[in-house]
Amino acid sequence: MSLLSLLKKKNFITLFTTPSHNQNFFILSKFRQFYKYDISETDAHNPQTALKTAEKKASGIYKTKKTHFLTNGSTSGIIGAVLACVKPKDKVLIWKDSHICHKNAVELAGAEPVFYETEYDENFGIPKAVNVDYIKNLIERNKPKALIITSPTYEGVVSDIKELKKICAETNTYLIADEAHGALYPFSDKLPQSSVTIADFTVQSLHKTAGGLNPTALLHNNTDLDSSKALEKINTTSPSYPLLASIEKNINYLNSAKGRKNLNELIENINTLKANCSDINFYNNDDLTKIVVKVNGLSGYELSEKLYNEFKIEDEKTNEKSILLLTGIGTDKQKLKRLEHALKKI
Repeated sequence: MSLLSLLKKKNFITLFTTPSHNQNFFILSKFRQFYKYDISETDAHNPQTALKTAEKKASGIYKTKKTHFLTNGSTSGIIGAVLACVKPKDKVLIWKDSHICHKNAVELAGAEPVFYETEYDENFGIPKAVNVDYIKNLIERNKPKALIITSPTYEGVVSDIKELKKICAETNTYLIADEAHGALYPFSDKLPQSSVTIADFTVQSLHKTAGGLNPTALLHNNTDLDSSKALEKINTTSPSYPLLASIEKNINYLNSAKGRKNLNELIENINTLKANCSDINFYNNDDLTKIVVKVNGLSGYELSEKLYNEFKIEDEKTNEKSILLLTGIGTDKQKLKRLEHALKKI
């Protein structure tokens, strides 16, 4: 029985359980369906079994040893991965400009963070890929227990995960890939190769680009370490089953013929936009679903303001040199046409 089938069945049962709204008391009526599917893991028909079945199926799709559904974002996945493989006083290599959860995870594990840096592209003001030789040297000098790599970066720059994994394997270092912004990678050969079958642990945010609800995410584990116990230390014992069911449906959609077609159409539409805006400066990143653009004579902040004030288009991220326009499975052709029109006008 799938998670969604289980939740539908619950609507025909008289419950004297948590949550107290009992699927029929809606404080916020617009979320009526969400309330109807909101159950407790203590209910009959054991939703935990349905969850384990769904996670096992997902593991088969991603070809991992274990895949966990997360309802507290990639943050919980990073913390869970670190807690699974790191002990107090171990060293962990983390990027100086990484998401704050990397440092928090290391601190929660009682370990010591060792920060590494990356070069920045001067023209676009965004970070480049990690220098493999530099990381190798840091590993040899510090002998860390784990290395956390942000790949892709927010702007779609991918590091050489295969080579980094090779170095980590030679030095008994766990490789944790923060692929929060790369959840679409396993489903198209037109996008960079995913870390899910390479790194020891990989975290992906379904809600960032793959169409998921906030804050749904995944933790993939390719080790024999018990990531379930690590996640138990930080996760609630009352998970949101509507969110968990949405994760199951999300993965099944991405893996379907319809989902893959949708993704390939998105990529084709972005390529068309760039071809039609040949005079615009686009950053040549690895992941073209992240549109990084600059316009001569305008700072990134000025370009951002122009798009918003004159065309009602809001970008995801801005720096002094450029802006980032994030696309994903829900970005249709019409939306990209509006962006094309605005860029041509500017």
